[in-house]
Amino acid sequence: MAPSRKILVKVPEILAVFWVVKVVTTALGESVSDYCVNQFNPVLAVLAGAAAFALAMLGQFVATRYVAWIYWLAVAMVAVFGTMAADVLHVKFHVSYLTSTCLFAVALAVVFAAWHATERTLSIHSIDTRRRELFYWATVLTTFALGTAAGDMTAKTLHLGYAGSTLLFAVLIAVPAIAWRWMGMSPILAFWFAYVVTRPLGASIADWLGKPTASGGLGLGDGVVAGALVVILVGLVGYLSLTHVDVRHDPADVPSP
Repeated sequence: MAPSRKILVKVPEILAVFWVVKVVTTALGESVSDYCVNQFNPVLAVLAGAAAFALAMLGQFVATRYVAWIYWLAVAMVAVFGTMAADVLHVKFHVSYLTSTCLFAVALAVVFAAWHATERTLSIHSIDTRRRELFYWATVLTTFALGTAAGDMTAKTLHLGYAGSTLLFAVLIAVPAIAWRWMGMSPILAFWFAYVVTRPLGASIADWLGKPTASGGLGLGDGVVAGALVVILVGLVGYLSLTHVDVRHDPADVPSP
């Protein structure tokens, strides 16, 4: 297969703020999805989610460089649509959370295997062709669906509840950081490990805040939580857009001293 034409790497630098924004988008996806599906016709909600996802992804692929608000809008819409995709399996087709978690885990493994077999790398710093960009976003979508199913599985199937699931995934997300820093874990493996775990962590936080007290939540409501998270996300992305702290620089673009 002929190699794809080179493009600019359109992903942000992986800083601490990246993980903060990522968790916010995952929580936002959970709360927005739950609110829309419960307040409106579920079929229309899913179709609207799919349309918003498609438009956001079109914007990301059309962009010629990394732009914070375009990238994070795409991630947020992946979060909403990925949540809906995972929930549809359970609500519409009565697939258990354990089964859907396993199915999405297999799907993610297949995407990773195909990506590595084709490109010989899974590093996000090497996403400099259209084909690699497609693999990247397929991986992102699959991790969101997997994380949604995994979060629901721990909260409901394993009866940890939303608070218990939040604590579990908060501990798990520290594992790759510790293993990479002190135990020699591959940075690529550590990144994707953490990336997957941010999804159930964010979803568990959103559910804990929004769901009724009778269900183990704080009862703030999905709409209130979604609104608050939108404000937080806009603030964070606005900060990134103004400071450009997460813009990656090609070494060739840096002038010599």
